Amino acid sequence: MDILALNCGSSSVKYQLYSWTNKQVIAKGLVERIGIGDSFIVHEVPGKETLREEYECHDHSAAIGLIIKTLSRGASAVIDSMEQISAVGHRVVHGGEVFARSVLINEEVLKTIEDVAHLAPLHNPPNLAGIRAAQKVMPNVPHVAIFDTAFHQTMPDYAYTYPVPYEWYEKYGVRRYGFHGTSHLYVSKRAASLLGKPAKDCNIITMHIGNGVSHTAIKNGVSVDTSMGMTPLEGAVMGTRCGDVDPAVPLFMMQKLNVDAKAMDNLLNKKSGVLGITGRFTDRRDVISCEDEDYKHRCTLSLEVEAYRLRKYIGAYYAVLGRVDAIVFTAGVGENAGVIRQMAIENLEPMGIVVDKEKNLKTFSKHGETEISTPDSKVKVFVIPTNEELVFVEDVVAILEGTYKDHTEYPYSFLK
Repeated sequence: MDILALNCGSSSVKYQLYSWTNKQVIAKGLVERIGIGDSFIVHEVPGKETLREEYECHDHSAAIGLIIKTLSRGASAVIDSMEQISAVGHRVVHGGEVFARSVLINEEVLKTIEDVAHLAPLHNPPNLAGIRAAQKVMPNVPHVAIFDTAFHQTMPDYAYTYPVPYEWYEKYGVRRYGFHGTSHLYVSKRAASLLGKPAKDCNIITMHIGNGVSHTAIKNGVSVDTSMGMTPLEGAVMGTRCGDVDPAVPLFMMQKLNVDAKAMDNLLNKKSGVLGITGRFTDRRDVISCEDEDYKHRCTLSLEVEAYRLRKYIGAYYAVLGRVDAIVFTAGVGENAGVIRQMAIENLEPMGIVVDKEKNLKTFSKHGETEISTPDSKVKVFVIPTNEELVFVEDVVAILEGTYKDHTEYPYSFLK
C-alpha cells in the first residue's frame, strides 16, 4: 500500500510517497513558485541523485499533475502507474473547532474547511485548492484531511479563551487554536517512548522551532496550552513573524506609516521576527555565523531575544504542568541549532534542567533522537527529529482500515 502525503502552500506543494507495506519513504519532493513563474520541482529518491527540473505550473492542478508525472514516468519514476497510489493524505492548517481528528474527505468536509477559511486566509484556500486538484487527478482513491489544529482541541476553555468581548468568540470563532499539531503529536509520543512510560503518564514541553515556531504544554499525553493562537502569528519569535507583541503596536504603526490592515498583516507576518531584528537574515545559521560589522550586533540581539522568549515559554509551561518529565526540541532550528538550544536552557538548573553542553552543541538532526541532558538531570531534554508525514500516513491507513481512534488511544507504530 503506497500513500501520497501532500502539503499545499500558496505557491508550493511538498510531497512524500510512502510504502506502508515496506515501511519506508519511496520518494519525496517539492514544487515551488506555483502561479508566479519560473516554477520547478525538486524530486528525491533514496539512493539516487536529486532531480531538479523547471516546469511551468500555473496552478495547483498543474503542480499535482507534475508530481504524478515525476513519480510515474521517466528516469525518476518510482511507480508504474497512478493505480499504485492507494490514498492521499492532505495537510489542512485550520480545522476550527469542528475537527479534532483526521477525517475522510467528502463534500461536507470540504465545505466545512471552506467555512473556517476566514480563520486562516493564507493557508486554507491553497490547502483546498490542492485537495480539489488532487481529487481531479486521482478521482478514484480516498483522500484524507489531517489538521494542524486537531491535536490542540484538548485545551481547556480557560487556556484557549482570549480576554476580549466574548461575542467575538461566539460570532467569529476568535480563540486560541494552535498549529504544528502533527509535529507536537509525533515528538511527544516519541519522547514518552524514550522515557519508557505511556504517553498518558507524561508531562512534556515540546519546542517546534523552524521558520515557524510553536511550543506546547502536554499534560498526561494531551495538549493543554500552546503558543500559537487563532493564527500562526502569535507566540515565539519566528523567521519572519513577530510572535507576541503589544497589540497596540500594530495600531500605532498603522497611523505612523499610513498603511491599512492588509499591509500591516504583511509586515507582521513577512517582515518581522528574525528578519525584522537583523534587517537581513531569516536563516538562523546566517544569524549565528554573521561577521558583517553592519549586522553583527543586530544578529547577536536577535539570538538573545529569541532565546529569552524560548526560556520564558519553558518557565511558563513548567508552571502550567506542575511536573515536567521532558523538554523536546524539534524542527529545523530545534534539531540543528545547538547554540540557540544552549542559550534557551542556560541557568535552568534550579528547575531540574541540566544539559550536557558539549553534547548539545555536537547534536544535529542527522544524529537521530538524542538525549542532551546529563544523567542527573531531573528533567530529560531530547532532540527528536520530527516526522509529520508519518503521522499523515498512519492516520490515512487507519481510516482506510477502520482502526482509527483518538491519538490518546491509537497505537501509532512510533510509540514502540
